[in-house]
Amino acid sequence: MVKIFLKRSREESLERFHPWIFSGAIQRIEGSPAEGELVAVYSFDGELLGTGHYQSGSIAVRILEFGTDKLSDRFWIEKLLASYNFRRKLGLTESSTTNAYRLVHGEGDMLPGLVIDIYDDTAVLQAHSAGIYLVRNQISDALLELYGGKLRAVYDKSSGTVPSREIFNPVDAYLFGEKATPATILENGKIFNVDWCHGQKTGFFLDQRDNRALMEHYAKSRNVLNLFCYTGGFSIYALAAESTSVTSVDSSRSAVELLEKNVELNRQSGIISKEALHKSFCTDAVEYIKSEGKGIYDLIVVDPPAFAKHKSALSNALRAYQRLNAAAIEKVAHGGIIFTFSCSQVVDKISFAQTIFSAAAQTGRAVRILHRLAQAPDHPVNIYHPEGEYLKGLVLFVE
Repeated sequence: MVKIFLKRSREESLERFHPWIFSGAIQRIEGSPAEGELVAVYSFDGELLGTGHYQSGSIAVRILEFGTDKLSDRFWIEKLLASYNFRRKLGLTESSTTNAYRLVHGEGDMLPGLVIDIYDDTAVLQAHSAGIYLVRNQISDALLELYGGKLRAVYDKSSGTVPSREIFNPVDAYLFGEKATPATILENGKIFNVDWCHGQKTGFFLDQRDNRALMEHYAKSRNVLNLFCYTGGFSIYALAAESTSVTSVDSSRSAVELLEKNVELNRQSGIISKEALHKSFCTDAVEYIKSEGKGIYDLIVVDPPAFAKHKSALSNALRAYQRLNAAAIEKVAHGGIIFTFSCSQVVDKISFAQTIFSAAAQTGRAVRILHRLAQAPDHPVNIYHPEGEYLKGLVLFVE
């Protein structure tokens, strides 16, 4: 196995179980590791620190096991079983009202580079590192062993996430079985179509599950605006809560079409009443809120895509969040509620809160914070890897 030695004193983060080794921390490499190869990591003084996947770039190694240079033959099944048992304790694996959850959340489950979402009888896998991509078939086999006959298909959707794409030429494909999409899932008793083949990320934003349920609590008898609605997660919850009306806005035609199917599916199932008022618009959400009059909506959901994926874009992203939220605060009705989010990992919760403060101050309205929100618990944050806390949100009450 290739050996990587760190510079003096650069092992401290690993001793605190942070799973990343940055290229600048490396003193020397004994051997020539290929992309995704397993390597052993040593301190400057030669102490074995762990083993992980090598990758060219800023994050050079992602540690899979600390204090060893070997992975057991049962490594993947043991790790997936641990992740499964964690979700079982959360009440997600055997729920009668929810059959979709995140099984593996990368560093949060001490499996850096790996994401697995379960949609009823289908597992959707994403590799965010070269090493995970190379062992995707082993992971698929471990999933089948873990779930037995409960899994009908395992789908690899790594074409847009794995680094070094010019080396691997990844193509999204089924690793086991096959299932037609869109397919339906249950979340807190609501029905959603999910298209993991063509939709964003793995097909659905499971991280907002608990935040959607909280919004449902506030939506009754309110006129709701759902900006960046995607396939209607917040919209369906608001309609089920007997809101006065719901308006959904997204720039993706395919997302809006699937949203309309979700609304109809829940109407037919009696989850949404046949009289519930819903309108959808395929247009730019920022321009839509700017063009609307004041006081039309009593509750506004602002859940945009990541405005900044790298630190170099942080300043522009914060300005964009400020403008968007200032428009929402200005337009919401007296006594209105705003659910506002950022899923940009480089925007920390303090910077986000300060940006919303600036937006509120710009409007001159009195604003109170009702809740501080984060990702659902099946997207856990490893306490040694705070970078995993990517989703942050605020619920605002606007006078």
